[in-house]
Amino acid sequence: MRDSGDFRHTIRRGAKAATPTLVAHVASGTDGPVSVGFVVSKQVGGAVERNRVKRRLRHLVRERIESLPRGTQLVVRALPAAAGDRARGAGLGDDLDTALATALKRSAR
Repeated sequence: MRDSGDFRHTIRRGAKAATPTLVAHVASGTDGPVSVGFVVSKQVGGAVERNRVKRRLRHLVRERIESLPRGTQLVVRALPAAAGDRARGAGLGDDLDTALATALKRSAR
């Protein structure tokens, strides 16, 4: 996802689920490819830390993208805690799983 309009649509109209390290916004779309975008603000840390968090999130989402319904739009917003100790272990993956499950359940309603 690269267009700011897609980000805006997904964040405003999609279902939201938050965990201590991230927020997932999910909007179900028409039949098509899954679209994913990441938001990592300066509150997370300097450029090196933000890129590290973004790489981790990209890797984690890549492992889970097959489980998302076709046409889904997903925006993952990292919170400052994503750069902390909890995010270094399996905590970030667990938080992503929890947020995705909750947001997908809410978007199905």
